[in-house]
Amino acid sequence: MRVEVVPAAERDRDVLGNLLQFYLYDFSELRDLDVTPQGGFAYHFLDDFLKERDREACLFKAGEILVGFSMTRQLDDSSREMSKFFVLRRHRRHGMGKAAAQQVLRRHPGHRTLSFDRANHAAAHFWPPLVSHLASGPVQRREIYPPDTAYAMSCLRFQVPQAP
Repeated sequence: MRVEVVPAAERDRDVLGNLLQFYLYDFSELRDLDVTPQGGFAYHFLDDFLKERDREACLFKAGEILVGFSMTRQLDDSSREMSKFFVLRRHRRHGMGKAAAQQVLRRHPGHRTLSFDRANHAAAHFWPPLVSHLASGPVQRREIYPPDTAYAMSCLRFQVPQAP
């Protein structure tokens, strides 16, 4: 099934907030996240991704079915960072994540930054080959470890070409 990447708007706030709960639940296994007394995970930047010009949230849809989301932002060095990327478990390993990731990365050609938690083995297998295939030119990879960061992570920097 074909995946469509659709920019999220303020009207999609609740939908995006609900999907973020699944994302944070998945990460609770890696990062010791706990739920609030109300039973959800706290995320304080949702409105920033819906309202600020240098940020963008997108929903992934297969027909009318929601399959995931992404959040990107412009960094001070003018590269665009993949801040969040999530595909619901039911839709993983069917090519939907790869198709959505390529569309998201191509939305804003130019310099990109993408980091992933080294403990997230699925991300460690997913991102490097996808980025190598999509990038125009070399992919710079840097490993970052505590105390320079809260957790061991890999950072990829690369260029996404303009669509032909």
